[in-house]
Amino acid sequence: MKHIYFILPLLAVALIVQSAHAQSRLTDANIYGHVLDAHTRDHLGFASVVLKDLGIGTQTDSTGHFFLSNLPEGRHTIEVSFMGYRTRSATINIEMGQTLEYNFHLVPETNLLDQLVVTGSRYSTKRRETGQLVNVVPPRLFEQTVAVNPAGVLDFQPGLRVEYDCSNCGFSQLRINGLSGQYTQVLLDSRPVFSSLSMVYGLEQMPASMIERIEVVRGGGSALFGANAIGGTVNIITKEPVAPSLSFSNQSGVLGGQSFEHNTALNASLLSEDRRAGAYLFTMVRGRGAYDRNGDGFSELPRLRSETVGMRSYYKFSPAAKLTAEYHHIHEYRRGGDSLALPPQFCLIAEQAEHYIDGGSLSFDFARGYNSISVYGSAQHIGRSSYYGTNRNPDAFGRTKDLTINAGAQYVRHFERFLFMPSNLMAGFDYTFNRLDDRMTGYHRHLQQTTHIAGIFLQNEWSNAHFGLLAGLRLDKHNLLSLPILSPRLIVRYAPDAHWTLRAGYARGFRAPQAYDEDLHVAAVGGEVSIIDLDDNLLPEHSDAFTLSVDYWRQSGEWRFDAMLEGFFTNLRHVFVLENAGYDAQGNLHLLRTNASGAYVAGANAELRAAFNSSLELQAGATIQRSRYKEPFAWSPKVTPQQKMFRSPGWYGYATATWDFAKHFQASFNGTFTGPMLIEHYAGWILEDEEVMTPAFFDGSVRIAWHFHPTSFLKCELSLSCKNLLDSFQKDIDSGMLKDSGYMYGPAQPRTWLFGVKFNF
Repeated sequence: MKHIYFILPLLAVALIVQSAHAQSRLTDANIYGHVLDAHTRDHLGFASVVLKDLGIGTQTDSTGHFFLSNLPEGRHTIEVSFMGYRTRSATINIEMGQTLEYNFHLVPETNLLDQLVVTGSRYSTKRRETGQLVNVVPPRLFEQTVAVNPAGVLDFQPGLRVEYDCSNCGFSQLRINGLSGQYTQVLLDSRPVFSSLSMVYGLEQMPASMIERIEVVRGGGSALFGANAIGGTVNIITKEPVAPSLSFSNQSGVLGGQSFEHNTALNASLLSEDRRAGAYLFTMVRGRGAYDRNGDGFSELPRLRSETVGMRSYYKFSPAAKLTAEYHHIHEYRRGGDSLALPPQFCLIAEQAEHYIDGGSLSFDFARGYNSISVYGSAQHIGRSSYYGTNRNPDAFGRTKDLTINAGAQYVRHFERFLFMPSNLMAGFDYTFNRLDDRMTGYHRHLQQTTHIAGIFLQNEWSNAHFGLLAGLRLDKHNLLSLPILSPRLIVRYAPDAHWTLRAGYARGFRAPQAYDEDLHVAAVGGEVSIIDLDDNLLPEHSDAFTLSVDYWRQSGEWRFDAMLEGFFTNLRHVFVLENAGYDAQGNLHLLRTNASGAYVAGANAELRAAFNSSLELQAGATIQRSRYKEPFAWSPKVTPQQKMFRSPGWYGYATATWDFAKHFQASFNGTFTGPMLIEHYAGWILEDEEVMTPAFFDGSVRIAWHFHPTSFLKCELSLSCKNLLDSFQKDIDSGMLKDSGYMYGPAQPRTWLFGVKFNF
C-alpha cells in the first residue's frame, strides 16, 4: 500500500493510449471565453463548462478563462456552473474549422434549488421539483467542517446525528429522525453495497477525496431501495472526471495535546483528447494516535491508520450510450484499550480490527429521446481480522468474511402528457446477495448468514411547476421471510408560486430478522465482553412513516433566504430491542435481540439558510422529537421498565457560517448541539446497571483559510483549524479495565488543532 501513488501515472498512460485512435477525427472546431461574477465582475476560477448533450467539458483556469478544442459539429447546449451560483445554459452552433468566443456572467445563488438530484426518485431531477425532499451535502462543506469522511459532515443536515458508541474502537452510527443506525440505508452511487459489517465503521472508512456529494432523504424509502430504508437514505456519490486536473492536500495536527493526526490525499482527473473516455483517481492516507482523556491508561479514542486507492472512469460509445466503472480498495487498522504497543492478547482490554475492503461497480446507461435504460452491477468484499477481549484472553481473536453483490436494471420513460399532466414512469428490478461468515472461537460463536433479496419496483411521478404526485410500489422477497413484502409510498407536492413548496408523504418499510452492525461489534463491559444473540422467534419489524413539509425561499436585494419546516411520525411494529440475557459459563454478558410490542418517533425538523451576496453564508438546523416504546421496556432486571428510547435526545441541531472577510481569505464557523438523552450504563466500574440522563453538550469548530495563485495554472490554499474549540468532552468517563466501553456520549474528539495545505493544478 505504500506504493499506491504509482498507480496514477500508469493509468494516465493507459488513457493516453486509449485516446490515440481519436486523433484522425479532430474537427479543429473550438470555443473559448471567460466566466465572471455578474455582480462583482470578478473572474471565477475553476468553474465547470460542459456541453451537456455530449458530456464534454472543462474548467476555467485560475483567471476564469476556458478553452475547448476539436468539438463535434452541430448545435449543442453549453452549461456553465459554479458552486454558489446559478447555472447558465446557452445553445451554440459549432462548425468545422471555426473558433468562437462565448462569455458567461453567473448570478450568486446559495439555496441550490435547481441542483439535480437522484436519490429521491432513482433518476435525475431538479431538487425544487422532486417529490421527496432531498438535502445535498456539497464538497465545500467537507472543507468548512474540516471533515475527512462522511461521519464528520452528516451532523450538519437537519434531522441527522452521528454518535460514537464505543470508547475502545470508535464504533459509530448515523441516526436519522430519532431512529438508530440500523434504520438507515447507506448507498454508494445509488447501490446498496453497505452490508451490516461495513456499517460498523463504514462512515469513517470512505474518504472525502472520492466523494462528489452526499444526498440525504429523510423518511421511508423502502419502496425504492428495499429493506432498512426506514429512517432515511444516505447516497454517497463518487467523483467523475469533468476536466483534467491534479490536486494534493494534507491536514496535520495535534489531538488533545497528546497524539498526532494526519490526512493526505492525492487526486487526478484524466480525459482523452476527444473527451469520450476519462478517469478520476483518488488516494488517501490517514493516521491518528490514540487518546486517553482521564490518564488511566485506557483509550477513549482508538489508534487509527488507513490507506485508500480507487478510481471512477467512463467510456462514451456515443452521446447516448455510456459505460461507467468504479473501484476502490481500503485498508484500515484500528486499536483501542490499554498497552497499545503490546499484542492484544497481553492486554487487560483490547479491541482491534483490521479491514481489507475491495469494491466496485459497472453500469451501462442509454438515453434517447424520452426513454432511458440503466443496467448495473456492484460488489464489495470485506475481510476482517479482529480481537475483542479482556483479561489477556488468548482466544478472543476472530475472522470475518463478507460479500455483497447487487445487480439490476431500470427503465424510465418521460411522457409529455400521461392522463392529466407530464410524468416520468420508472420500472425496474434488482437483486442483492450477502454472505457473512463471522468466527470467534473463543466465545463459541460462529455466525453464518446468507441473505437473498429480490425486488421489483414501479413508480410514476406526475410533475409540473405547481403540482406533483408520486406513487410507487415495491415487492421484495427476502429468503429469511416466508412471504413477500409490499412497500408502497405516496407523495404529494404543491407549489402555489415561485417561493413556496408544500409536500406530504407516506411510506411503508420493513427490517428482516437478521444480524446488523452492532451484532458484529463485541463491547467490553466490566472486565468481560458483551455479545449480541438473535432470538430464535424474532419477527420482522414493520414501519409506517408520515412526513409533512413546507419550503420557502426568497431574494431581497443582496440577501437570499431558504427556510424549511418538516414534521415526521414513524410507527414501528414488533420493534427490535436488546435485553439482558445473563452470563454464560465463561462469564460473558449476552444481549438478546427480541421484539417489543411497538414504538413511535415523532418530531419536527427546521432549517434556515441565508446568504449575503457571495461573501457571507449562514445555515442552521434544529430537531425536536419524542421517541417512545408503546409499552414499558426493561433492558436489565436492575432497572425500572420505562417507555423512553435510549440515545434519543429531545432536541439537537447545528449551525454553520462562512465569511469571505477579505480578498483571498475565508473564515468558517460551525457547531453541533445535543440535548439531554437517556443512555444505558452497564455494571462494572459502577456496582449495578443504571440509566443515566446525560447533560447537554456543544461541539464548535473554526477554520481560517488563505487561497492564492502563484501561477496561472496553480491554486494554493493554506488553512488553520481548531475542532472542538471549547474542548467539550464527557466528564463522567469510566476508568480502568472495569469500564463500560459503550458508556460514551458527546463529541468524539477533544480540542484538535490542524494545519492544512492544498494545491490544485
